[in-house]
Amino acid sequence: MAKAKILLVDDEDLIRASLAMDLVEAGYAAKAASGGEEALDMFRRGDFELVITDLLMEGMDGIELLRALRSEAPEVGVIILTGYGALPTAIEAIRLGADDYLLKPYQFEELQIRLDICLEKRALKKRIKAYEGILPVCSVCRKIRDDEGREPGSGPWLSMEQFLAQKAGLRSSHTYCPHCFEQVTKDMK
Repeated sequence: MAKAKILLVDDEDLIRASLAMDLVEAGYAAKAASGGEEALDMFRRGDFELVITDLLMEGMDGIELLRALRSEAPEVGVIILTGYGALPTAIEAIRLGADDYLLKPYQFEELQIRLDICLEKRALKKRIKAYEGILPVCSVCRKIRDDEGREPGSGPWLSMEQFLAQKAGLRSSHTYCPHCFEQVTKDMK
């Protein structure tokens, strides 16, 4: 199984082919596009975890591709790889949400380290998002913490009845399940 599915974008055939070969040999699944428009189309049809894009290309350049990717899939990792490094461009790319910025010529080992960091960061973001979706319930009293609109972990603890009334407009009716009814009747004897 591949480490990750990567889309690489470069208008230079030699760079695109050699980088794709290096990625596959390193255990990644790699698809290549020769420009931004083609890459965006491939991205929409694929399930890529990371995009490595050249900065300067005919048509849609790397910055425009980065903007489009961030608007469609903010969670995807993006690394800008360019032979024309300038500090203002690097700053703009990072400000727009690029995960990293690397100059050509590059050492593949360095790129691989940056890929792994980017993928690890992506995995951590997914884990945090999953934890944020968990409804915290006290294991003793069964109260629910309502963090909606607050910093996670800072909301008030509400009884299940209060929570259901506030969030869903539901009122609860108190009764017994068969097991608890049997236990209560035993205790009453």
